[in-house]
Amino acid sequence: MAPKVLISDKLSAAAVQIFKDRGIDVDFQPDLGKDKDKLAEVIGQYDGLAIRSATKVTEKILENATNLKVIGRAGIGTDNIDKEAASKKGVIVMNTPYGNMITTAEHAIAMMFAVARQIPEASASTHAGKWEKSKFMGVELTGKTLGVIGAGNIGGIVCNRALGLKMKVVAYDPFLGEEKAKKMGVEKVELDELLTRADFITLHVPFTEQTANILSAENLAKTKKGVRIINCARGGLVDEQALADLLKSGHVAGAAFDVFKEEPATENPLFNLPNVVCTPHLGAATTEAQENVALQVAEQMSNYLLDGAVENALNMPSMTAEEAKVMGPWVDLAGHLGNFIGQLTDEPINAINILYDGVAADMNQGALNCAVIAGILKKANPDVNLVSAPVVAKERGTQVSTTSQSKGGTFDGYIKVTIVTPERERSCAGTVFSDGKPRFIQIKGINIDAEVGEHMLYTTNEDVPGVIGTLGTTLGENGQNIANFTLGRTATGKQAIALLYLDEKTKPETVKALRDTGLFQQIRPLEFAV
Repeated sequence: MAPKVLISDKLSAAAVQIFKDRGIDVDFQPDLGKDKDKLAEVIGQYDGLAIRSATKVTEKILENATNLKVIGRAGIGTDNIDKEAASKKGVIVMNTPYGNMITTAEHAIAMMFAVARQIPEASASTHAGKWEKSKFMGVELTGKTLGVIGAGNIGGIVCNRALGLKMKVVAYDPFLGEEKAKKMGVEKVELDELLTRADFITLHVPFTEQTANILSAENLAKTKKGVRIINCARGGLVDEQALADLLKSGHVAGAAFDVFKEEPATENPLFNLPNVVCTPHLGAATTEAQENVALQVAEQMSNYLLDGAVENALNMPSMTAEEAKVMGPWVDLAGHLGNFIGQLTDEPINAINILYDGVAADMNQGALNCAVIAGILKKANPDVNLVSAPVVAKERGTQVSTTSQSKGGTFDGYIKVTIVTPERERSCAGTVFSDGKPRFIQIKGINIDAEVGEHMLYTTNEDVPGVIGTLGTTLGENGQNIANFTLGRTATGKQAIALLYLDEKTKPETVKALRDTGLFQQIRPLEFAV
């Protein structure tokens, strides 16, 4: 059956057509997002939800999203999505961070010109029939110092445009390296230095705990007298009341804001102040940007629903369609290894340690980690998936660590998973053979070569004669057929293990009969999705 996607906001016809062309059943209801109750009523029918900003994806809506796998936001901001609830539900949240980068950067530059030359006020005055030429004295941008807070995708474009305007650019960004800053032609500085040097300050950071109120009253007081401040990023980055006070005192010469702490902004301390330019969140409001993000979200959601590719996800490591093709068997292997250990373990798991060797070390380990964790947790929580697994593990206080190493043995690469409980450590390892099939290659330190079967029985015992015969006899007496089996041992007379492939699930009476023999230290029926 084809995946089904609901578009609950206004997206272009071309975006709707992309879903159709990819064979996805798309339901275009552009006004549905405004009706929370109706959306909650119907959301359970869909595998994907494509939205803009009008749809609010709340915890209540997600509770009803029984089939939902992905939410695609046509745009950057995802404040209208409860990402924590989505992660717990196992729903991927994607955005489109690149479709409106140029548009938003250009708006910031336009706002900078507007506040430098008092264009909106001069325009309103002239429209009113006044000719107040001497009233609107502006300043040039050439030769001025622009302070850019956040030099990522959009901030980087602003830096480039500002250099073209012959401005000096200083940038504060903890993630900006010195080498990258040199290539960009900007000077990397700390925030305090930027505040004291900049003639213009523009913000291009997301709203997080670290960036909230980054231009606080205290930091605004450190700015150069006559500074002009532009915010086309996110509301809540600037103390709006403190800025209004500094505008009134003349310390700040002007401000241009496209975003506000409370939106829609029907009142604000910055409104109606001289030389303050305000626009209603127009950063991405160009025909090109709206089309770009709509097409991008349609492509991303289609790629995920059809090919498993994860692009621009906010709550799961991204994995391109090409990576998904190569990594598919390794993701399956990671899940099987986790599932194997999870089915053997009854105690709380304190830690999960994952070793990647050889070719596995060069892969997208974030996605592989998610598969391992999901596999381990499935025994206790059958609904867990690659998205929700890390969240569940964190809630349980389980520590996850990874180690990578170059090829260290017979195989081109392998994954080894070790879990730590209050009682013991338990490990298993596996690889992917040239046929694309995952294999178990080590259990409890014992080397084996075992495929993954749908119905398996795992036993451990002291290596003594008669055990294999007992296994066959006992299963036969209980009407269970052995399709194949794999054996391993540490040394003669020491620890031995067996993996039996059965035609059906292991019966409880079979397990009891094996226990009654007294030969086996551990007997575990195993089930795998293969």
